[in-house]
Formats: sequence, structure tokens, C-alpha cells
Amino acid sequence: MRLIGNKTHGDLAEIAIAEFINQYMYDFKSVHVGKDLYRAKSKEEDIKIINEITKVEFPVSLKAYGDGPLQLSTDKSFRMFPRPSQEGQRVEGHDAIQRVLSDPAFSEFHEINVLPLIYDEKNQRCNIMVFDYSRATQEAHKIKRIEGKGHRKHPAYRFYNKNDEYICEVRYGDAAANALQRGLWTHTKNGLQYFDSVTGGWIDYSHNKVLVKLFSHALVSSASGHKEALDRVKEDIEKLKASSGIK
Repeated sequence: MRLIGNKTHGDLAEIAIAEFINQYMYDFKSVHVGKDLYRAKSKEEDIKIINEITKVEFPVSLKAYGDGPLQLSTDKSFRMFPRPSQEGQRVEGHDAIQRVLSDPAFSEFHEINVLPLIYDEKNQRCNIMVFDYSRATQEAHKIKRIEGKGHRKHPAYRFYNKNDEYICEVRYGDAAANALQRGLWTHTKNGLQYFDSVTGGWIDYSHNKVLVKLFSHALVSSASGHKEALDRVKEDIEKLKASSGIK
């Protein structure tokens, strides 16, 4: 998907993961929310997953990033960054930290389900990692204000555990900051202990140029051609299910 383009691969991942759930995860159904609904969303979400037995629904936000800084949520209302400053330049102790994290400004910290798709293009490997919000919240012991320097012009509030190890950070939320970069961030290398890998670690991959060619041909072919190709692909999916014991 990265071969198709940096601005496109995240969107392709959304429809791919949604269809993967529908095809291969028994008792679960997924719906791709779509970008046209973004303005009306109550939460950040790309796909909605429904447990077909319990009927419980939950939103998931997919993030396709390189191995390094990772945005966990945006701060459209500009409330996250100002909140730690009410406690001072440095916040320490369980009670003070919980006052910050229990504030409505951090409500998405507890509610959002982020599925990060991490890639390392240099070494051609990928990893699906889930940030452990519960552990991060429980172990947060200190918040430090870090002033901007170099290419990072704006300050950030960084969360650390009792061993002074990095957990996550809230980046500058004023109107002068890049709107896409405001909010809660972490780092897949510096905060590695607060991630669980769905894939059991890194998975090697190779470029699938046939898939790119399939996309390009589909975009300049007819609707009837799309239907015929889709029928063949569905047949292949059924073979994959049969070989892996999925009904």
C-alpha cells in the first residue's frame, strides 16, 4: 500500500482492515466510517466494529505511521495542552496526575481505541501495536514541560513513570500550531514498554507490485470488469478460509 503513495496508504489500510474483520474474524462485523462523516463524528474513528453476539459496538481509529513518533489522538477543541499548565511547570504524584487525566479535556485518552500500523520501510518489516492506555494511566508519575527547540518550535508536556521513563506527551494546542499535530502523542521506540504487539513482533514483507498493477488497471476498467475480478477475488478468499479452517 505504501507503493501507491504516502497520502493514500492510510486510507487503503482502513478499508483493508474493515474487510479483513468481515472475512476472517468470526462473530464480528466491521463498517468503514468514511471521511465524509468526519465532521459529524463524536469520536475519532475510521471503522466501527460490532460483536454480532453481544451487539456491542466500538469505534477504532487506525494510524499508519513509521517506527517513531505516533499520534494517538488529535485535540480539535484545544483543551489538552492547557490543562497540565494549570498544575504548574512540573506535576508530580499520583493524585496530581490523576486530576489531569480525569479532566474532561482528556476524556478521549480513555475512550478511543487506536490500532497503529507501524512500518519500517528501510528494513521492510511491519508491526501492529496497541498502546496500553490503562497501564499508561496507572503508571504516570510525573509530567514535565519541555520547551521547543530545533525543528520542534512549540513546547510539549511529557508523561513519565516513577523511573523517569517516557510514556507519552501532549503537544502544543494553540492556534499557531499545526492543527494536525495537536493532541496526544507517544513514541514506538521510546515508549515501547507501553505497547502490545498484535502480530507478535515485527513481520517481514516484500513489495507486491502485482497488487499495485491490479489497482491501476481497476481504475481504468469498466464496472463489469470490476464485477468479474471481484468474483475471482472472492473465490480466492474462500480458498484461504478453507485452508486456514475458517468457516
